[in-house]
Amino acid sequence: MLKSVGLFFIYMGTVAFSKTYLTPAQHIALLKSRGLQISDEQLAESYLINVGYYRLSAYFYPLLDAPKENHIYKTSATFGKVVSMYTFDSRLRSLLFSKIEKIEVAIRSALSNIVANETGDIFWVTNAANYTNLDQYNTLMTVINKEYIGSKEDFIKHFKDIYSDPYPPAWMILEILPFGNITHIYMNLIDLSLKKKIAQHFGLQPPVFTSWLMVLSGLRNLCCHHSRVWNKLLPIRPTEPHRVIHPWIDSSKTNSQRIYFRCCMIAYLLCTIEPVNRFKSELKTLFSEFPNIDTVAMGFPTGWESEPLWR
Repeated sequence: MLKSVGLFFIYMGTVAFSKTYLTPAQHIALLKSRGLQISDEQLAESYLINVGYYRLSAYFYPLLDAPKENHIYKTSATFGKVVSMYTFDSRLRSLLFSKIEKIEVAIRSALSNIVANETGDIFWVTNAANYTNLDQYNTLMTVINKEYIGSKEDFIKHFKDIYSDPYPPAWMILEILPFGNITHIYMNLIDLSLKKKIAQHFGLQPPVFTSWLMVLSGLRNLCCHHSRVWNKLLPIRPTEPHRVIHPWIDSSKTNSQRIYFRCCMIAYLLCTIEPVNRFKSELKTLFSEFPNIDTVAMGFPTGWESEPLWR
């Protein structure tokens, strides 16, 4: 049912939440009663205190026997495997974030340089004439004003102290905006030839580039907020590229909502940004350090490293 709260509506279920708080020691007893093997209870309690049962519960879930609703663990399930999955996921997020950082920086630079060069307007980001949707432009300007006024960056302070212009040039503005706003700036550009030129710089067509920007922005946020990514069915299905300038994959072998497809997107974009990179070897090293991780649950097909993209 929906309950009105002021101007908002809140969805309300039909059953009151009845679970009670359990201490780490009580959680350990519960897990053991359900069949989870815990050889080092002190270590388990440390994880439950410093990581939390709720965050770890996503890593308990794959170890449950079917039907999982019974909450009984497989005979081979151990707390050590939970820790291994949790640690692997953390390491994977760090690796992905480091690559997304390179992509994000390159996209900011390409957007700034290509539009400024083609239009001759170094202040193009704050010029309404460059956008197709004025409501989105006004939303963007609200964000720009907030970030500009609140920025502690030395280059912003220097600009305010020296120059009388209401806003800095594009290359400064794009440095202080969240990546999600960079995505919306690209999507809202009125000049289709500019969008095409930017997308082609990364070897893609505008619809695919737009989709990938949104997907990578979401993945970046998952990594930043320490969310599980390794075996999650991710919410957005990226657009499949059909015209590419770099080797690609046989996408029929995987589910594009799994993390493997996003790894492939990152690898493809790195072909432009950092043609000689260690992403493949870093992934293989990570898998070798965690040999019990189910790569099928990540969408990695058998022989993935032999795909044209990864050779």
